[in-house]
Amino acid sequence: MQRTLIAALAIVGAIGLDAPALADEGGRCHFHGSKPAAENTVSGCAAERGAALIEAGKLDASWQAVQPAQVEVVEGKKAKEWKVTFKNPAAADKAKDTLYMFFTAPSNFIAANFTAQ
Repeated sequence: MQRTLIAALAIVGAIGLDAPALADEGGRCHFHGSKPAAENTVSGCAAERGAALIEAGKLDASWQAVQPAQVEVVEGKKAKEWKVTFKNPAAADKAKDTLYMFFTAPSNFIAANFTAQ
């Protein structure tokens, strides 16, 4: 009886270890390695990140329909990175009508701000 119980627990434990890993929000835009991403990949990840910022209440809902105006490679603090620019003519605060998002070369999110810094 005791051996059966131990064997059953071992099997259940082993099955639990084989469970698939679940990515957190934004998991589709998490990349490993250093291979530069294609521009359309970066644009898609920027749109995903924008939606997440809206959902979190960090961006106004007026940003929801705004598409990237420009996607470019710039020189970052440590290496080249992607800068994605969004322009929102419906923004209430005209000082914050341009949003900048920064991504690593493989397209991992770095930061978003209104200063391009």
